[in-house]
Amino acid sequence: MAILKNKDIVKMTAVDREKRLAELKLELSKASVTANKTKAKTKEIKRAISRLITFNNSIKGRVEK
Repeated sequence: MAILKNKDIVKMTAVDREKRLAELKLELSKASVTANKTKAKTKEIKRAISRLITFNNSIKGRVEK
């Protein structure tokens, strides 16, 4: 579920991006709490979160200018 490509992010609405970001943060907290930590899974979730945040910041930058 964590794999998220830029082309998929572009297709999302702002509300969908915020919902997905909240879901990923929750999933990351659940993954880090479990006893069997899989580094690959948490790494991919972190990457997806950073992609969403970066995209949101770039959209805000374009709107403000």
